[in-house]
Amino acid sequence: MSTLLRPAKAPEQRGTPTSRPAHTPVRVGPLSGRVPLRTLWVTLGSLVLLAAVLAVNLSLGDVAVPLRDVVAVLRGEDVPGATFIVLELRLPQAGVALLVGASLGLAGALCQTFARNPLASPDILGVTDGAAVGAVGYLLLVGSSSAGVAGLLAQLGLAGSALAGGFGAAVLLYLLSWRRGVDGQRFVLVGIGMSFALAALVSWLLVSARLQDVASAQVWLTGSLNARTWDQGLPVAVGLAVAVPVALLLVRHLNALQLGDDSARGLGVRLQTTQLGMLVVAVTVTALAVSAAGPLEFVALAVPQIALRLVGGSRPPLVASMVLGGVLVVAADVIGRVLLPFSVPAGVVTAVLGAPYLIWLLVRVNRKVSA
Repeated sequence: MSTLLRPAKAPEQRGTPTSRPAHTPVRVGPLSGRVPLRTLWVTLGSLVLLAAVLAVNLSLGDVAVPLRDVVAVLRGEDVPGATFIVLELRLPQAGVALLVGASLGLAGALCQTFARNPLASPDILGVTDGAAVGAVGYLLLVGSSSAGVAGLLAQLGLAGSALAGGFGAAVLLYLLSWRRGVDGQRFVLVGIGMSFALAALVSWLLVSARLQDVASAQVWLTGSLNARTWDQGLPVAVGLAVAVPVALLLVRHLNALQLGDDSARGLGVRLQTTQLGMLVVAVTVTALAVSAAGPLEFVALAVPQIALRLVGGSRPPLVASMVLGGVLVVAADVIGRVLLPFSVPAGVVTAVLGAPYLIWLLVRVNRKVSA
């Protein structure tokens, strides 16, 4: 009896190692939260990888710039022969690639969390194609106009048209998928059907337009980052500056959504408000990314699942998905621009890399359903 009543020794007194905490507190201004340690380390490692890929992107090209000169230029030093190449020719394109990749990574993570389905991404659900309809319509209209616009004004018009098309597709998708709630499988199936219909609409717009206008629109549709400037990157940067804080405010509700609608309501989550916020953020950043670089296929589909497998957990992590999205698009730009024997648009590179992943994911999901 005395043995049973004796207080147990603490783990360190028994000689066994103490368990490490699974979370670490993080504070940014007035906001604070707990971040899983594994997620934190994966995010930091991804940031290091992103810095390395960006440095390689700025270094390689028709005229190679040594990495030490790239670092010196980014630190504000004037290196003859390197400053103009890095800051004026390569940094804007690499910056747009980074912003577009981060936007698509965030959008994919939110869509997959919203639908609780790894196949849910803006390009699968038709949101990307809806944004493409709006953007192609704008490109053909502006190309046919004798007045025309250029520079930032043209990009703002393109971004607005893409936003209108993306939100129109998202509203239609939500209405068609609603049956006293949104089921993830029905959401994806309706989205796939809408994606095909909207892609056909894009083809009809191209067939109906003048040949000169079709050529420029077709280049944009391949997902090209060639000759991108800060004019294309500014709307994406503004969209991310607004969308990321909103997405981070929704983080505390995302884990509850993985338990199902009824369980989330029982835990006090305002389901419709949270889902609407997620959808608005995902559509906004997707449409702005499409307006800047065209449709980059499979980035929003593959990146969140890669991040999920790296960090574990029940849903794709938002910040890690953004960083890895930037890594993928910047790397695709390097591959298409430098490493291949001929220039290839980044959208073609991401499609070649992402298509096998989609096939594998479909086979995996089918096996789970069969089992």
